Amino acid sequence: MNAYTHRLPSSTSAQPATAERSYRLRRQDASRILSSGFEPSPRVSPGQVLVRVAAASLNYRDLLTMQEPASESSALVPLSDCAGIVEAVGADVSQWKPSDRVSPNFFPEWTEGRFSAAYLGRALGGGQTDGVLRGQLVIEASALVAVPEHLSLAEAATLPCAGLTAWHALFERGRLKAGDTVLVQGTGGVALFGLQLASAAGARVIVTSSSDDKLARARALGAWQTINYRRTPDWDRVALDMTAGRGVDHILELGGPDTYERSINAVAPGGQIAQIGVLTGFGSQPNLLPLQFKNASINGICVGSVEQFQRLNRFMSEKQLHPVIDQSFGFEQVPEAYEHLRSAAHFGKLVIEL
Repeated sequence: MNAYTHRLPSSTSAQPATAERSYRLRRQDASRILSSGFEPSPRVSPGQVLVRVAAASLNYRDLLTMQEPASESSALVPLSDCAGIVEAVGADVSQWKPSDRVSPNFFPEWTEGRFSAAYLGRALGGGQTDGVLRGQLVIEASALVAVPEHLSLAEAATLPCAGLTAWHALFERGRLKAGDTVLVQGTGGVALFGLQLASAAGARVIVTSSSDDKLARARALGAWQTINYRRTPDWDRVALDMTAGRGVDHILELGGPDTYERSINAVAPGGQIAQIGVLTGFGSQPNLLPLQFKNASINGICVGSVEQFQRLNRFMSEKQLHPVIDQSFGFEQVPEAYEHLRSAAHFGKLVIEL
């Protein structure tokens, strides 16, 4: 069943000046359908900021949200990642002013310190909280970070989930250092951010993919080694050979049940597996005993805090890194962007430019 509808008027000239474009996921049977329309311009309360959304980006999570009708919202604004321009600030807001370029954090309430389970239900674009695929966004001032000067707003829109997840895994929890080895699974957003960030820090990165073309592009981005897992299913053994039998210091585990056993086999003594993805499903039940005898560990990674996001942006600026954008779509092409994401043909991020 086609999960998309397209309800944009042929002309926006008849819309009142206070109407803003948006998309919503509306319940239909066992899934949601994507519909577009217009909504009143939001008002700013004390402590809040009004942001004109310039660009948003898609994540695999957005496909999962579309398939999950059981939530408190009957018409959810999707997507968690965007960048834009401050248009107005509420009372008591001193850190932002109109014309500032900003991005909201995935978890608006996680500003610093340890994670709280309470943040989960209020993540942008999830089951309970409206996201960013709309013309204007009102959000707490404390949830925003400044966009690095060297990045376009489209590039900055790719960072809040995928970029921050890779940063959190490798640098905040992983304490990655020059000379470490890293293995990333695939060439989606988190994987390529892992490749770029780790390479910029002096680590050696192994990339796995089923596409030789994508692996060639990964090498051009700085990959140390690549493995075609379709041609070489026992990629864990190949990774061990590449590291002279020692194993990999950091693994971004993005696959799920089909890849977990191999990640455990490939991780080095004292190494770390960052539990991130569910591309092959949920409910991984690997044999964890080898981790004990390797003194290795698994770190659960769920995006990151505002404070971590600020550190990511400083690193991006210092190294002058630019996110990899596979393709950009216009506001009217959002359904096509979702289909492209579903096809898994992309290399890097998919962006919606408003």
